[in-house]
Amino acid sequence: MARDGAQPAYDPAGHDTALRSALQEVRAGRWMSMRALLEQTASWSAWTRRTQVLATSAAGTDVVRAWLAEEPDSVAAAVMHTRVVVERALRAHRESHPRTRELWPLAWHACDAATRVAPYDPVPWVCLLALARLDEEQRWAEHRAAPPEPMLPPGPWGLLAEAGKRDPYNREAHHRMLQFLYPRGGSERLARAAGFAQWAAGSAPPGSALHVLPLYVRVERYRRSGGREAALDLHWVAEDATREARQAFHSWFTLTQDDERSLLDMNHLAHALWGALRFPEAAQVFDALGPYWTPLPWASRAAGGGGSQQPVEIFLQARTRSRSAARGGGRRS
Repeated sequence: MARDGAQPAYDPAGHDTALRSALQEVRAGRWMSMRALLEQTASWSAWTRRTQVLATSAAGTDVVRAWLAEEPDSVAAAVMHTRVVVERALRAHRESHPRTRELWPLAWHACDAATRVAPYDPVPWVCLLALARLDEEQRWAEHRAAPPEPMLPPGPWGLLAEAGKRDPYNREAHHRMLQFLYPRGGSERLARAAGFAQWAAGSAPPGSALHVLPLYVRVERYRRSGGREAALDLHWVAEDATREARQAFHSWFTLTQDDERSLLDMNHLAHALWGALRFPEAAQVFDALGPYWTPLPWASRAAGGGGSQQPVEIFLQARTRSRSAARGGGRRS
């Protein structure tokens, strides 16, 4: 357990030591450890998470291209190639780079090929969902499909369903769907995103990371309001906010192990429980995080988005207060 005042570290591998070792090799331009790690990955949830993290590091290198050149029939290499080209297209889009128009179709064709090379793998469909957000005007028919419930908005529901056939309640697939819904319009669209998050969490089984999804929407709403609707932090102690935090804690956190949990999910849960004044539960999540943290959602609390240090300070204040209150046996300090 990290000491209250100890500076947390951002590490995309988190508690996954095997992934951390593979990432170090990828950064050095070597792919053998990545191949060995993926060969040993037994669940689709771990496969999805590890391929995403590996691609984030590999996207700035030629390491996956070298692997594919050495082993052109490797399914894992083909999936990683898809991950990398999609990551590059998404980065270009975020930076409004002119190469987006070139990288987007390349990434789509890689996804399409991967769906045939790896027909039982959810990742190619997750990647197609990630690319859907580049179709900002929803010109593609598959990005404005009818929803499964009348209160939900049109969107890439077929892609989500394909990912779900291969890995039901896939965490990244649902986050990609949420990201697709976020930028489209103002408060009405954000309400639809909230409706999607509630629908996904409500249909998820115990232990599913989808129970954390509504906490992301609450942070996004707070961020877009600039804190205006959060006078005296009432945004976080409202009845529905407290209910969402408790639901995520009891339906997800208490039923999973550290190596099954996303660091980003744990940070959102710790943040929500602290904001809801649920300090004993928040302290448990901070303890599970150990020495790690993620800048979001803490940066949403920082003035003007905060510099590099302010979100860390907010995290440390929340961790110290939660642990202090938990040791004192009360909800509030």
